[in-house]
Amino acid sequence: MNYERREDKPRNIRERSFDYALRAIKLYQFLQEGKDGAGWILGKQYLRSATSIGANIEEAQSGQSKADFIHKMSIAQKEARESLYWLRLLEKSEIVPTNRIHSLTQETEELIAVITTIICKTKQNHS
Repeated sequence: MNYERREDKPRNIRERSFDYALRAIKLYQFLQEGKDGAGWILGKQYLRSATSIGANIEEAQSGQSKADFIHKMSIAQKEARESLYWLRLLEKSEIVPTNRIHSLTQETEELIAVITTIICKTKQNHS
C-alpha cells in the first residue's frame, strides 16, 4: 500500500489538502487492517484532524471577510499541527514503521508551512 508517497505535489493548497486527506484515509484503512487497538484509536484521531485541514481551507475560500478567511485558515493550521502530533505518536510508538510514514509526516510539515505563509501574507495585506 502506497499511501505515503506522492511525487507530483499540486501547487494549489485546496488540491494539496484534498490529496492529503485521501492519503490519511489510506493510512486509516491500513491501521484498521491491524489488530492493534491503539492504532485504531490513534488512526481515527489522525483521520479526523487530517480531513479537517482541507474542509477548513474550503470554508476559508468563501469567508465573509479577510478576518473570517484568516480564522478558517488558522483552524486548518491547528488541525495540521494536530495531525503531525498523531503521526509522530504513531511512528514513535512503532505502530507504523518510520519508512511507511515519513513522507506523510513531511507533507504535513509542508502543509503547516504553506498555511502559515498564507495566514501571514493575508494578515500583512489586511493591515
